Amino acid sequence: MKKHQRRPIEVFNLSFLDVVSCGFGAIILLLVIAKISEPTVLERLAEDLRGALQNLQRQNDQLAEAAPQLEHQLAARQTALAEAQAVVARLRREQARLEARVSEKKQVLATQDAIEAQLASAKQSLSEEMKRLLGAQHHRAAEDATIGGIPVDSEYVIFIIDTSGSMHAMTWPLVMRKLEQVLRIYPRVKGLQVMNDMGDYMFSQYAGRWIPDTPARRQAVIRRLASWEPFSNSSPVEGITRAISRFGAGDKRISLYVFGDDFSSGSIEAVLRTVERLNHGADPDKPRVRIHAIGFPTLFDLQGGISANSIRFAALMRALAERNAGSFVGLNSSR
Repeated sequence: MKKHQRRPIEVFNLSFLDVVSCGFGAIILLLVIAKISEPTVLERLAEDLRGALQNLQRQNDQLAEAAPQLEHQLAARQTALAEAQAVVARLRREQARLEARVSEKKQVLATQDAIEAQLASAKQSLSEEMKRLLGAQHHRAAEDATIGGIPVDSEYVIFIIDTSGSMHAMTWPLVMRKLEQVLRIYPRVKGLQVMNDMGDYMFSQYAGRWIPDTPARRQAVIRRLASWEPFSNSSPVEGITRAISRFGAGDKRISLYVFGDDFSSGSIEAVLRTVERLNHGADPDKPRVRIHAIGFPTLFDLQGGISANSIRFAALMRALAERNAGSFVGLNSSR
């Protein structure tokens, strides 16, 4: 058989050359187009850059103009800040100095209160040796000590004050004077307490305990009384029973002073029985608390008559004072 010979392969034929020619032509065309549009693009970019530069230049000029004013304001603020800091430092030094003085004053007052309490206790109590030397005569003299018929041998004093509208409207200055007078007949006691006829305490921080007796405390009581006006139901019963229940003790000499003008409701006999149960222990003749009373004439009518509630108050207080080793004083004038 005759062998067929293969035709030689042509690497660069016509079709390949056509493709290469077209590619070179496209590249040349792109270069021509780029060269034609290049000046327009560059001009636009240059114009944009000039506008941005002008804008930045204007901003720079504005900042340059504002800089001196801002520097002046900054300097003024810094000066004001330094002055304020100096004032704060001075006030802090003054505060520290005042706090030190207050602390020192508190220590002095605490020391004075302690000394006064010790002196009061020393004045009102006798040692066993002194009692033995003086004997029973001293005790009889102390038990019989009275001022205006009111025994003043008590170590503790409680005030029960009617704070109703009638008392405040018509006789409150007299109430304040009488409280001061009662305090004066007790130059020194071991403890004080002030409550209204409902049993509310004048000073909540001393609720249920004795107020130390010092000149400063007495003045505080008088000042507070001037504007003290808690709710009142015009009956002293609640205040009396609450005071006896909380403070009544057989080992203390206690006097209770009732200031009022009215007993508006309730049974006199029932009140007497309740107080007797609370105030008398094993010895019925020795009450835990002496009960004194002062009646104020606020409910007198224009013709000089007395209201029924005033009569009931006087009857109740007279009976309570008689049964509880006290005295009753009825005032006939608000002056």
